Amino acid sequence: MTRVRLVSGDEQEEEVVYQKSLRPTKLSEFTGQKQVVENLSIAVEAARMRREALDHVLLYGPPGLGKTTLAHIIANEMKSDIISTSGPAIERPGDLMGILTNLEDGDVLFIDEIHRLPKVVEEFIYSAMEDFQIDFVVDKGAFAKTIKVPLKHFTLVGATTRAGLLSAPLRERFGLFHHLDFYPTEELAEILRRSAQILGVPLKDDADMEIAARSRGTPRVANRLLKRVRDYAEVKGDGVITIETVNASLKMEGIDDVGLDKFDRKYLKALIEFYNGGPVGVEALAATLNEEQDTLADMVEPFLLKIGFVIRTASGRRATHRAFQHLDYPYKAKAEEEGLSSLF
Repeated sequence: MTRVRLVSGDEQEEEVVYQKSLRPTKLSEFTGQKQVVENLSIAVEAARMRREALDHVLLYGPPGLGKTTLAHIIANEMKSDIISTSGPAIERPGDLMGILTNLEDGDVLFIDEIHRLPKVVEEFIYSAMEDFQIDFVVDKGAFAKTIKVPLKHFTLVGATTRAGLLSAPLRERFGLFHHLDFYPTEELAEILRRSAQILGVPLKDDADMEIAARSRGTPRVANRLLKRVRDYAEVKGDGVITIETVNASLKMEGIDDVGLDKFDRKYLKALIEFYNGGPVGVEALAATLNEEQDTLADMVEPFLLKIGFVIRTASGRRATHRAFQHLDYPYKAKAEEEGLSSLF
């Protein structure tokens, strides 16, 4: 069973409509990622002036930072339609051929998790991206022949959390590459103020900054926490979100002042209590926690590494002074951590 976490950057099925209602529709409305937005604005404006399709775009970075939102904004700015799919949903070249042949000039094809495209589909898409035609083989053996099917000039927008898994030939066919990074607290607070205005929820004092500080640098998490705090404020209070409301609501959800949830703390406590802070291999940790190794590596460790609570060494994972301090454990200094600083 898939673990559902409030602080996960992955989009949960039941919140798709909610998140969609909060998405900006123009580049001028998009908060954060200033360099990415500026570069896309120039590329979009140049393509509109030439009345051409925009170059293919690859967006990569952790989940929840706005890759899907930017894909829809690109289509809106180009005044074209967008067709969305995902890498796992396209199993055979024939699945993709029907989509490609129905695209009009300037349309945007958005493929989420593009690194999960099957190899045979990936090779099929090369000529579509580069020459705007596809080579379709009919019949077999001695009767096999190739039919070239011309395509309209479309824009492929690929999104991935693991750009390193894309093959070099596929990466090279994208004209625009943009990396999305975690957001600072101030930008998340600005996103929260906009979302609260759309939802009609009053925010008082520094409630927006308090929620932002616990959102792990991710807008999707920030909006998700806002929704939970709103529910608490409407049921337990007068509907107004204050710092007291935020603290009480997120305490019930098990989310502390730096954004760690129960699963994060369980991981750190196992590392400290069972292995004296490490070093310890992920296999041993997974066995201790009765979890899959991939779950720890993909869902827990990235944020703990980013805020400097855990470091990876040649001999395994090690908890840092910050982790001990945060969980109120006594700590003995280790030489590996000298000079370590948080990325937030």
